[in-house]
Amino acid sequence: MGKFSEFRLPLKTIPEGVQEFEYHLGKQFFVNMESADIHDADLQVKLTVTHKHDIYDLAFKVTGTVTLICDRCLDDLVQPIEADYEIAVKYGDDYSETDELLIIPESDNWLNVSYMIFDTASLAIPVKHVHPLGKCNRAMSALLRKHRATKIDDEDAELTDQLMDEMDSMDSAPDSPADEPQQTDSRWDALKKLSTDSAED
Repeated sequence: MGKFSEFRLPLKTIPEGVQEFEYHLGKQFFVNMESADIHDADLQVKLTVTHKHDIYDLAFKVTGTVTLICDRCLDDLVQPIEADYEIAVKYGDDYSETDELLIIPESDNWLNVSYMIFDTASLAIPVKHVHPLGKCNRAMSALLRKHRATKIDDEDAELTDQLMDEMDSMDSAPDSPADEPQQTDSRWDALKKLSTDSAED
């Protein structure tokens, strides 16, 4: 049996009306697809086939999670997936495809939908694979920030670093007694000094 034989849809034997098919996608499906980005998966696929006259309307619904590697800290990142895809299929003289219609030769008794499912799931994954701010592996994030080279005008990177530093310090700082003097930000101290100096002038 082939790697994707369970995804062979028996079009010619599907009667007119509505038929439903279900598939489960695990890690092995993406290994077979040679997908380097997806390290694990738990996806449910519901395929509804509406056969009317000589047209088969295929409606895919993919839900579940995939496990990626966070681009920032390199830890596992569980990404929720919810995606839909629809295409019409009909028999014709030769194979041809548009965004909305797939024509397959009359000699094909089966239609393998594995690549349609793979594309639907893959396109639902964001381009950037990163944990929400403050959820990355702290030790790795600190190392990456220390050794990362940024462009001079990269305001987003600077803001991200600043926010992550502040969140890390808020989470790691012990509660200070009320009478203990609070540490202040040296940048604010410098601005206050400038303000005081100008007021004295």
